[in-house]
Amino acid sequence: MKTDCDLIIVGGGMVGLSLAAALRHRSLKLVLIDERLPLRPLAKDPELRVSAINQASENLLRRLGIWQAVQAQRLCAYRQMQVWEQDSFARIEFNHQDLHQPHLGHIIENQVLINALWEELLAANNVELLAPAGISRFELNSELAEVELADGRLLKARLLVGTDGAQSRIRQQAGLPVTFADYQHKALVATIETQLPHQHCARQVFTPQGPLAFLPLYQDNLCSIVWSQQTQRADELLAMDTGEFEKQLSATFDNQLGLCKLTSERIGFPLTMRFARQWLTDRLVLAGDAAHTIHPLAGQGANLGLMDVAALAERLQMLHERGEDIGLAANLRPYERWRKSEAVKLIAAMQLFKGLFDGQHPLKKLIRGLGVSAMDKLPLAKRQAMKLAAGLDGELHELAKPLLK
Repeated sequence: MKTDCDLIIVGGGMVGLSLAAALRHRSLKLVLIDERLPLRPLAKDPELRVSAINQASENLLRRLGIWQAVQAQRLCAYRQMQVWEQDSFARIEFNHQDLHQPHLGHIIENQVLINALWEELLAANNVELLAPAGISRFELNSELAEVELADGRLLKARLLVGTDGAQSRIRQQAGLPVTFADYQHKALVATIETQLPHQHCARQVFTPQGPLAFLPLYQDNLCSIVWSQQTQRADELLAMDTGEFEKQLSATFDNQLGLCKLTSERIGFPLTMRFARQWLTDRLVLAGDAAHTIHPLAGQGANLGLMDVAALAERLQMLHERGEDIGLAANLRPYERWRKSEAVKLIAAMQLFKGLFDGQHPLKKLIRGLGVSAMDKLPLAKRQAMKLAAGLDGELHELAKPLLK
C-alpha cells in the first residue's frame, strides 16, 4: 500500500529529534510532528530544565553531528562528583582521573540540545518538520499507520513512533499498559548563584526528605539545583519568600559552596515512575519518556532516552537495509527486549538507592555510612560505579560508541 513516508515521529523533544537526526541522510523518509515549535532562542539566563549527559550520550550526539554546535552554546563539563548524607559520615567522591577520561559528563540545558538538533534537521532532505501541528487521531492496521492532523491532512506511514513524553497521548490512545508508582516527591528546580566556584563538580546531599543536587553550569558560580522533597515540604519551599528559601537551601547543602542566591523562578513537578509494560504493537513503537520515567536522583533520565534512540535507529536501519518491514512488532521485538531490560535495571537501582537513603533510624544510618564509606575505599567497586554512571559499561549500542580518531 502506498504511504507518504516510512516513519512518523510524534514529539519534538530531545528523543524525537535525536531519532530523526540518527536517520537523516538515509533512504528512509521521515515526518516529525510536534504541537509546539521546539526551536526557540535561548534566554539570557540559564534555562531551568537541564540534563546530565554522560559519555555514551555524548558519543551519540557527536555521531549525530551536533556536538560542535552544542559546544558553541552553553554547557559545563563536570570532572568530579561528590555524594554525601546530611548529619552522617557517609560520603563518596568520584574523579574523572580514575577513569582516565577528560570528564565524567556534561550539564547541558535541554533547549541547547533541542535547538542544535532542530537546526541540523532543517538541512535534511529526507525529514519533514511539522510544528506547530496537532494530531486529531490515528489508526493502525496490518499495513500502515494513518495519522490525521488537526488541519485535516492525512499522513500514512509504515511506522508511528511515540516520543511525546511522560503523558504520551500516543501511548494512551494505543492502549499500551503502564505500571506506575508515585514517588510522593516533588522536584524543585532553579538556578543558583553560589559564593564559591563549583570547580566543575556535581554535588548531591541526601536529606531525610529527599536529595538535593547542585549541578555546575557554564559560569563558575552558577548551578542548577534539583531538590527532590516530600510533596508537602516541596510546596512549602516553593511558597517561601526568597530570603528564607536561600537560608534553607544553604543550610541543607551544608554551606558547601557558601551562601546561595536565587537568580531564577522556582518551579516544581511531581515525580512518578512509569514503565510501559508493552512498548510496541504492529505499526507503533515507543521511546524515551513515553516508555519510562525514573527518579532524577542519579540524573540518568535523558541518557536512558537517548540510548533508546541509539538502539531503535540501529534496528530500523538494519531492517530497512535488509528490505524487511520496519513496522512489524515481531521485527522490532529485539529493540523492545534490549531497552526494556536496561530501563528495568535502572528503575530498580533508583528504587534501591532511594530506599537506602530513606529513614533516620540510627542503625540504618550506620549501615549506610559503613557501606558508602567502604565503596569509597574499594577502587574496583568505585570504578565500576563510575563506568555505569558515565555510560561506559556493558554492551553499547553502535551509535553510542566513541568515534575512532
